[in-house]
Amino acid sequence: MDPEQRLYDLAQAAQKVALRKRRRIERRKIREAMLAPETGAERPQPRRSPTQKAGHQGEEQARRHLQAHGLIIVSRNLAAKTGEIDLVALEGDILVFIEVRQRHTQQYGGAAASVNRDKQRRLIHTAQYFLPRLTLRYCGGVTPACRFDVVSLEPAGLVWTKAAFTL
Repeated sequence: MDPEQRLYDLAQAAQKVALRKRRRIERRKIREAMLAPETGAERPQPRRSPTQKAGHQGEEQARRHLQAHGLIIVSRNLAAKTGEIDLVALEGDILVFIEVRQRHTQQYGGAAASVNRDKQRRLIHTAQYFLPRLTLRYCGGVTPACRFDVVSLEPAGLVWTKAAFTL
């Protein structure tokens, strides 16, 4: 066999191995991201900045509020290249994608106003990415009606805006 052909074949084989490894890692990340909260399993918490800790506490407060109002939280912090969805819940037959925003002042319009068109577009693209998996796992393979809600944590209190924006 020609030495150049042998090198080419070795490089091609190495690329295939690397590609399989990347795909395996991506599948594992998706499975971990979709870990249902009802299993009781928690991911190890990384070190967080004070801002990240406040954000996590805000998401917890929003989660408790939504559960108290009858929503079933099915997933948290779904992250993809297109963005992150803070909470995913079921309200009857509706799959609800929830963005949690927190602001300590009303300056610049407050928390709800920070969900601008760009953020909405990223949330929609991320929801479209995860929708097939969520449909299979929680809706028996039948695509449900979807809704985008925003939970705003303002100095005056928590505000839950149902159907804050649409596709």
